Amino acid sequence: MDIKNTFDSLKDRAVDLAQAGMAQSKRLAEIARLKMDNMSQQDAIKKAYVEIGKLYYAERGLSPDGAYAAACERVTAARAAIESNKTRIDELKQPGDPEDDEPEEEDLFDAKPEEPAAGDEPKE
Repeated sequence: MDIKNTFDSLKDRAVDLAQAGMAQSKRLAEIARLKMDNMSQQDAIKKAYVEIGKLYYAERGLSPDGAYAAACERVTAARAAIESNKTRIDELKQPGDPEDDEPEEEDLFDAKPEEPAAGDEPKE
């Protein structure tokens, strides 16, 4: 009967290990799922920040509030550099040059700043 007790003990141990392994797998799978959800939520936040920036730049880009002035100036300067580069590219192109096969990248900040309305003073 000693063999039967040993076998039963080994069987019980194997079942315990299998159950522990299943519990560990489920726990790790849930952790991975939650981390993926966090990454998705962070992406949603980044997209919302970009949208907020686009809206602010469109509304106040030419007369931003103090804390936003430097960032708006960088956007305006970068947009001017892009336009300058496009103009120079057009000047350099010659008949017979291959056409651009790549579509132009979407302008992430296609919002143009508006002139402030009369009496609309920037808040500082």
